[in-house]
Amino acid sequence: MNVNNRPVTEVAAGILLDSEGRYLLGQRPEGKPYAGYWEVPGGKIESGESVFDALKRELQEELGIEIESSEALTVLEHDYPHAYVRLHVSIIRNWLGTPRGCEGQTLSWQTISDEGPSVAPLLPAAWPMLEKLKRLLD
Repeated sequence: MNVNNRPVTEVAAGILLDSEGRYLLGQRPEGKPYAGYWEVPGGKIESGESVFDALKRELQEELGIEIESSEALTVLEHDYPHAYVRLHVSIIRNWLGTPRGCEGQTLSWQTISDEGPSVAPLLPAAWPMLEKLKRLLD
């Protein structure tokens, strides 16, 4: 439980970072909370799963890629109306396959050196992730 006595949903988020310094965002599909908003790929950590195992499973399901490693970036919490989430954010620099929207979501590669993403709206919790990434890479 968090300070507001709401259950905490543990989430693994993976920032795919390619050799050109671009990162991947996905647009939440219809039927999900915040449909149409852009986010870093990932999802809920299942009982007994490590952050890496959850990332591996979620990125296979969402993007059709296989990851072999990740680097922890940050852990942050966000209180959405529908859920209180603790996001375990990792950077993924190497993967097998070409990311595609396996759940019908649109994908967009963004350049970290830009002022901000060229797509909108962005999920509120994604902003601190991207700011942390930008500070790390500057």
